[in-house]
Amino acid sequence: MTGLTIRRAQATDTDAIMGLLRQVNDVHAHGRPDLFIEGKTKYTPDELAQIIADDSRLIFVAIDTDGTLLGYAFCVDEDHTGSNNLQPIRTLYIDDICVDEAARGKHVGTTLYNHVLDHARAHGYHNVTLNAWAANPAAVKFYEHLGMSVYKYGMEQVL
Repeated sequence: MTGLTIRRAQATDTDAIMGLLRQVNDVHAHGRPDLFIEGKTKYTPDELAQIIADDSRLIFVAIDTDGTLLGYAFCVDEDHTGSNNLQPIRTLYIDDICVDEAARGKHVGTTLYNHVLDHARAHGYHNVTLNAWAANPAAVKFYEHLGMSVYKYGMEQVL
C-alpha cells in the first residue's frame, strides 16, 4: 500500500488502537476460547494511555493518506546486559502486531514489520522476536514469509 506513514502512537490514536486490540483478541478467542474472552482487549483504555505516554514502550502505528490508523506494532526492549547466563544483547520483542481486517493483504503488516526491523538495526538490537499462537497458522506463515524462523516452542497440557 502506497502513501503509508509509520509513526509513534499518540494519545489521539487510543480509540483506533483499542478497536484493533479487540480484533486481535477475537482472533485469539476463536482459536482458544478456553483462554480468551471474545469482545475484550488486552489493555484497558487507561492502560493503553499509560503505555503510549511511556517513552520506554514503543508503539508504532501505520496511518494511510486519509489519516486512518490501519495497524500497530507494540514493541518491548529486552536488555540482557548483566544476565548471568545470557549474552549481553538487546532484543526488540514485538508484544503485539495487528493490521485492521479491512486492510489485510495490502502490505500494511509488512511495512510495519520492516519499520520495526529498521528501528532495531538503527538502535543496536541483536534480534527481533515475537510469539505466535498455534491456533493462528496464517500469522505464522506471514512471519515466516517476512524471514522470521522458530527459535523456541511454548508447550502446554490442558487439564
